[in-house]
Amino acid sequence: MRTPRPAPGKMHENEVDTDPSLVERLLAAQFPHWAALPIEPVESAGTEHAIYRLGDDMAVRLPRLDSAVAKVEKEQHWLPRLGPLLPLAIPVPLAKGRPGEGFPWHWSVYRWIAGEHATLDQLADPVRAAVTLAEFLTALQRIDTSGGPLVVDQRLRGVPLAMRDGFTRRSIASLSDGIDTEAATALWDASLGVSEWNRAPVWFHGDVLSGNLLFARGDLCAVIDFAGLGVGDPACDLMIAWGLFSGDSRQAFRDALGVDAAAWARGRGHALSQAVQFIPYYLDTNPVGVANARRLLAEVIADYNANG
Repeated sequence: MRTPRPAPGKMHENEVDTDPSLVERLLAAQFPHWAALPIEPVESAGTEHAIYRLGDDMAVRLPRLDSAVAKVEKEQHWLPRLGPLLPLAIPVPLAKGRPGEGFPWHWSVYRWIAGEHATLDQLADPVRAAVTLAEFLTALQRIDTSGGPLVVDQRLRGVPLAMRDGFTRRSIASLSDGIDTEAATALWDASLGVSEWNRAPVWFHGDVLSGNLLFARGDLCAVIDFAGLGVGDPACDLMIAWGLFSGDSRQAFRDALGVDAAAWARGRGHALSQAVQFIPYYLDTNPVGVANARRLLAEVIADYNANG
């Protein structure tokens, strides 16, 4: 059954409207010292939040739907604690807004991080970028997890792949006209067949895809959007190996992280699961995100066909 189509300009059927006028009213009511600054919508393939640039050095981030609301509090609480321990810039919350002016949820003001999204051919040195990202993820995994949001409690992306089995298979079937469903199913079966994470849970970002990496002059400078942040198996953070890197840079990423075969297979399974669910849901509403998901899917299937 096809997912109901949202209204034009929206990504979700139950999405709340936002626009610069709303942001201006929220600021005037709650943070009047910022209310006169220019407000501009930010083009983004992100799916859970609407983003507006505020002046030169801030951004306003509002949940699009109720399932994203709890992530406001999570980022507000954890990002100031994690940021000083990480080797790349991450978002810095400056304020938390309250519901008001017809907007029903809490929202955030962040420091703006300068940078651009990049494709593989735009990177100054893809191997260096891969190693830099691996070092960031290693540093994240080493941080004390006490009190962190456990994946098993919040059903974040890093849940065991078996918990994603039903809807992943349904999503593969829904794309039968556009992908090699036999290869995709074989890859998924292989991912389910490897051993699960059996060590102490560690921090993971939860959405390490190209849209959440920022580059300056071709070098990785920041990791953004920690809505999927959690504590558990970090294999879900391997999706970027196929979402951005290839060949030598993909191998450098794996080597720098010291990932074993089982974790690599689980990461490839997470990548496939994310892509096959994203494409049909956002087919008519998020062309950039769908194009990225199609590339990710093609890469994981090609890798599986070549290497098993």
